[in-house]
Amino acid sequence: MKDEEMSARNFYLVMAVLGTVVPWSFFASFFALNGPDIPLFLQSLFANGAAGGFSADVLITIFIFWVWSWRDAARSSVAYWWLVLPASFFVGLSLALPLYLYLRERN
Repeated sequence: MKDEEMSARNFYLVMAVLGTVVPWSFFASFFALNGPDIPLFLQSLFANGAAGGFSADVLITIFIFWVWSWRDAARSSVAYWWLVLPASFFVGLSLALPLYLYLRERN
């Protein structure tokens, strides 16, 4: 494997870890204050115009990413591409995208 490919894979892996830790530091704070109140969590995503706009933008982008990654994985023979689905549900695009790119680099 070329050094360039290895450094890209390492970068994507580090970004996947960072993309998990940073959002979960916020999620953990929410759950520490409110407990596992999923309806409140979802309501909070749209608490005001700014939060709602940001949340809508991210949700639309995740959906587009799912469609693109599914098609790209089929063309590029990316194994385990489906891991982006639980990654995006339990963390978000900040994990799902670098995880997919990491998996894609393995080919």
